[in-house]
Amino acid sequence: MDLETKLDLIKKSPTEEVITEDSLRNLLETNLHPQHYIGFEISGLLHLGTLIMCGFKINDFIKAGIKCKVFLADWHSFINDKLGGDWERILKAAKYFEEGFKFFCPNVETVLGSELYHNNDQYWKDLVKFSKQISLARDTRCLTIMGRSENEKLDFAQYLYPPMQAVDVKYNGPELPHGGMDQRKVHVLAKDVFPKLKWKVPVPVHHHLLMGLAKPEDPKSQDKLDQVVSAKMSKSKPWTAIFVHDTEKIIKEKLNKAWCPEREVEMNPVMELAKYIVFHETEQFTIERSKNFGGNVTFNSYSELENTYRSGKLHPKDLKNSVALSIEKILSPIRKHFEAHPKFLEVFKETEITR
Repeated sequence: MDLETKLDLIKKSPTEEVITEDSLRNLLETNLHPQHYIGFEISGLLHLGTLIMCGFKINDFIKAGIKCKVFLADWHSFINDKLGGDWERILKAAKYFEEGFKFFCPNVETVLGSELYHNNDQYWKDLVKFSKQISLARDTRCLTIMGRSENEKLDFAQYLYPPMQAVDVKYNGPELPHGGMDQRKVHVLAKDVFPKLKWKVPVPVHHHLLMGLAKPEDPKSQDKLDQVVSAKMSKSKPWTAIFVHDTEKIIKEKLNKAWCPEREVEMNPVMELAKYIVFHETEQFTIERSKNFGGNVTFNSYSELENTYRSGKLHPKDLKNSVALSIEKILSPIRKHFEAHPKFLEVFKETEITR
């Protein structure tokens, strides 16, 4: 595969940012198969934002010849009180995450945090070396990567989370750390500190955060990234999320209730699903509707769909119905896979999902 095709795959939607594109080009010119990684806290059920959006991007990396790794962050999950801080449940849920990503991204490697940290003196030495290079104030500013604010009352272990995640880059994906835009601060931290320690400087890649289905809260009171992070699809707000296990009926019901103002495209979750999910998988998207309302119409790009929706020539209900059908086609194989392997879901039956 030629260099330009590789670059296009890596920069393809839902990628929003590469730090920097020149650095990425230089990396690919000198390394045919760089190492990538993306880390996940182990908590609730997989949804469109976790498995599908991230999986799309992982598969793009794999097509580009990148060595991809999914890091199942059990220690981080424990630190951040996921699954009630129950270590055994976290480990069981990690098996579920592994199964989901192995199914959707067949050529990805998975590794458990414990496998990296246990009996690894060098990691802990590097963690201390890295921490010596940052102030408490800089560490605190990175707490948003774990869904926490600087003003929350936290335990000391939670302040270890950002430097641990930064050092994870060195050990898991030293060339291409990858995450949502909400992970940007820690990747920038790694880029700033790694040269001081003479460690390889990474080229971070960040993808778009998929909106939840609810109406966003007071967007004028926040900057753009804060607005997107606060509105993202979240398993802790199940009414805003489409899970990979949702049936066609449930998907339709959730889309029917979704925030989708007429003619408005910005911060419209149904339009986001069309842009980042539907059009990632197809070059044509057909809206099915009654002849009384214009009949079926096919769009060959998201921009065509956007322009038509802005003009008011497409009703939210028709958009929702057709987006639901497209999502069902994507999720159906995953749902059926887990229905055939129900043991992976047992851990969630009596577990409260936390943010």
